[in-house]
Amino acid sequence: MKREHFTTSALLTVACLWVVCGLLAAGPGIAVAADYLGPTVVVASQDGKSLFVCNTDAQQIAVVDLADSKVVRSVDVPAEPTGIVLSPDGKTLYVTCAAPAGVVCSVDVASGNVGDQIPVGHGAVGPAVSPDGKRLYVCNRFDNDVSMIDLADTKIIRVPTTREPIAAVVTPDGKTVFVINHLPLDPSDGYDVAAMVTAIDTATSEPTSIRLVNGSGSMRGICVSPDGKYVYAVHVLARYQMPTTQLERGWMNTNAMSIIDAEKKELINAVLLDDVDLGAANPWGVACSADGKSICVTHAGTHELSVVDAPALLEKLAAMPADKNADNPTDDRGIYASSTAAEVPNDLAFLVGLRRRIRLQTRDPWGWPTEEGKKVNGPRGLAVVGSKAYIALYFSDSLAVVDLEPKLGNVVSTLPLGPEPTISIERRGEMLFGDAALCFQHWQSCVSCHPDARVDALNWDLMNDGLGNPKNVRSMLLAHRTPPSMSSGVRATAEVAVRSGIEHIQFAVRPEEEAVAIDEYLKSLKPVPSPHLVNGKLSEAAERGKKLFFDEKINCVKCHPAPLYADMLMHDVGSRGQYDRRDTFDTPTLIECWRTAPYMHDGHYTTLKELLTSGKHGAKGTELDKLTEEQIDDLVEFVLSL
Repeated sequence: MKREHFTTSALLTVACLWVVCGLLAAGPGIAVAADYLGPTVVVASQDGKSLFVCNTDAQQIAVVDLADSKVVRSVDVPAEPTGIVLSPDGKTLYVTCAAPAGVVCSVDVASGNVGDQIPVGHGAVGPAVSPDGKRLYVCNRFDNDVSMIDLADTKIIRVPTTREPIAAVVTPDGKTVFVINHLPLDPSDGYDVAAMVTAIDTATSEPTSIRLVNGSGSMRGICVSPDGKYVYAVHVLARYQMPTTQLERGWMNTNAMSIIDAEKKELINAVLLDDVDLGAANPWGVACSADGKSICVTHAGTHELSVVDAPALLEKLAAMPADKNADNPTDDRGIYASSTAAEVPNDLAFLVGLRRRIRLQTRDPWGWPTEEGKKVNGPRGLAVVGSKAYIALYFSDSLAVVDLEPKLGNVVSTLPLGPEPTISIERRGEMLFGDAALCFQHWQSCVSCHPDARVDALNWDLMNDGLGNPKNVRSMLLAHRTPPSMSSGVRATAEVAVRSGIEHIQFAVRPEEEAVAIDEYLKSLKPVPSPHLVNGKLSEAAERGKKLFFDEKINCVKCHPAPLYADMLMHDVGSRGQYDRRDTFDTPTLIECWRTAPYMHDGHYTTLKELLTSGKHGAKGTELDKLTEEQIDDLVEFVLSL
């Protein structure tokens, strides 16, 4: 395990330079982010009288007085705020600010003044604080580790995680930090591909990996039960081994919550948040009520809130037999649709009677959002205060206020954080890209396979090039500038691919103007600076690798010419697999390939070094085989720096 010790003074100067220079933050972003607030995270004060909201696009924290239902203060922070946590004494807010050299800021609650800025890592997000207030934990998403910060002397220990840690929570006893890793890190042509939850022992800094159910990924939210016994994490549960011939009954993507035994650091099970004939796409935020009786989950794709009866859920899970046997007779007439615990992640009826689905949008009789309903869009994080849930609405620049007490009539209202935003075509495209209303039965959105418009790290058997030859998901970054689309080049342009995706993956017929808006959103994507850069520049190893990359004897540049590092041609590089029907495949751009593993059209290699050594990629007709291991490492470092 890699550990590094730093002090604040040694890194503060570099961190501030990155922030002042305005380098890109960790999110995908669009060109006019300053025109929006973009609320993403909500935290309540200890007395329940105030809310603190991360307005990510506006680079500010909003303070909301719940008695008057209005914003009473806005605090500017030095870069895109991605997470907030309140100190146990209620006096300090810790705000993660995402940048290539991220920082965590302390904000005095009473005055709103920004104090210390502690350097952490690339794409800082998901802060958590120990119950005694002495330690702060920050997920460094693109450095693939967690900063454990001693707030007394500002010493930092970096603890590795699996891939893109995105949120964390500390158990009430302070002994364990649970961290969700956004994506899997497995060869995607294997049988078991799943994201991990990392459990860090706070006394020893030792991490333990908890593997989730096969197909788990696109993780977004995590919370711990008030008694500290259970950890709840929400994510997509993909059925990536099925051909994409239909959507009914969650044939492609389902949406789930995993339950973990906090003491044992073991997965108990995963339950589906969908209904049999209606998906609950893109679960995002999760929080428990103070008494632990309710688990609330926001659904970014379907603009809903799920409220789960926690005691009943745990009781039902505990009653599930491990195996079918004489002591546990079950059949289709039994009390559970699932006959064993192993069947629960496939059971769309498991939560019947245990969960309420609350629509945040008003809908017309055909199920489409009304004009008023469209103003409630993009639920993200949430906070539960008493009997109400306050939900950040990313695209609406407001909060949804949901009364959790069962009653007749409308239980949803909104609390504006600023003026109603004017939606640009790029912003509308981003909204549509994450909206499951485009999809038959609302099982998925484009984001389900392309989180942040990048990759889900899975192979999918799309029907556009025949049945039985799955391909790895490709990033949407630069897709419109690097035709053709798809690994087999079956779509001439990204424009064609967008429209085909709506028709053949979402199984819908939609207005052309929506596809145009999605095009504009995807064109507006900006690459995130690589975590392999040093102060924004190539490292010494990467500089050596650059010379090799452009060396005619190695000749990587032949197929990957600058500036897009793609020649937009089909090539035979010896990568045909047992299920493929062709030898040639489209050359992908290498820009941002540091975040697109696994590699090649079949996702067989989890690292670029493995691709070059075991896969012999680029060795045909070159002197790649003559390179030393150090030279291979240098070449890899350059490519990962793009």
